[in-house]
Amino acid sequence: MGIVPRFPVYIPSKGRAGFKRKLTPDALTKMGVPFRLVVEESQRADYAARWGDERVIVLDPAYQRDYVTCDDQGDEFSKGSGPARNFIWDHSVAAGDPFHWIVDDNIDTFERFHNNQRVPVGDGFAFRAMESFVLRYRNVAMAGPNYHMFAPSRQRAKPYKTGTRIYSCILIRNDVPFRWRGRYNEDTDLSLRVLKAGWNTVLFNAFLQHKLTTQIVGGGNTDAFYAAKGTLPKSRMLALQHPDVARVVWRFGRWHHHVDYSPFRNRPLIPRDDIDLAELSADYQFERSDRDDYRGGRKGRRRPLPDPAG
Repeated sequence: MGIVPRFPVYIPSKGRAGFKRKLTPDALTKMGVPFRLVVEESQRADYAARWGDERVIVLDPAYQRDYVTCDDQGDEFSKGSGPARNFIWDHSVAAGDPFHWIVDDNIDTFERFHNNQRVPVGDGFAFRAMESFVLRYRNVAMAGPNYHMFAPSRQRAKPYKTGTRIYSCILIRNDVPFRWRGRYNEDTDLSLRVLKAGWNTVLFNAFLQHKLTTQIVGGGNTDAFYAAKGTLPKSRMLALQHPDVARVVWRFGRWHHHVDYSPFRNRPLIPRDDIDLAELSADYQFERSDRDDYRGGRKGRRRPLPDPAG
């Protein structure tokens, strides 16, 4: 058996049990990583038929009814994945877990990024390594891998960065005094709230997620409200929630939100003094082997870092 995560992995999903292209549950099954799918009762049978009944948890509808959408649209449109995310958080707390993973359902590959090469991982090593890094510090509330497209092989990038947003594949500390809210951009909103409260976040470039675009996959929130409303309402909502750091901008032919993370950029990681560092460091070596950054070679050629042993 390969390496598996310390903490439970949950996948909220809707309307994608019949999708033929590989999704997150397929990728994790191939990697031997245990996971639980959280779905609505009406779709339980479809998900169980594809990925196994033992992997499916039915969402308590009270979480949909009571969810804080941060707008006045009520039940006219889907409330997104926030209700399932709050259900997952409470489910993990009830199980006594100190952390949990919440992962979008449209990720087809997890990768190790080293020496300017993206290499798919074959087991839960990436999850375990990120967990071990986070456990070294007392002030990390959220962590996760960067998007594949944001770590190009020719670009200089440190193995991780702090004080920024965490998207789509998130390790969450369970005792953080927050819950998900908002119909849109709930990942960004939660990242900003924990940062404003004095916590830190860690975004890893050493590990990446290859996420399929919502438009390609279909289902999920696409049919629910993005197709009907476009991107302006979700961008505007974030600017209203965080006017000190967020604003609405027009880019690439549509509306986007732009967030200034500079107020949180230099926040330090605070080491813990109550853990066995030797035990944790056995789970990963990326910080030492990758030195300070990855360096893109000239004219498209890859230039590996010097051998740390040499």
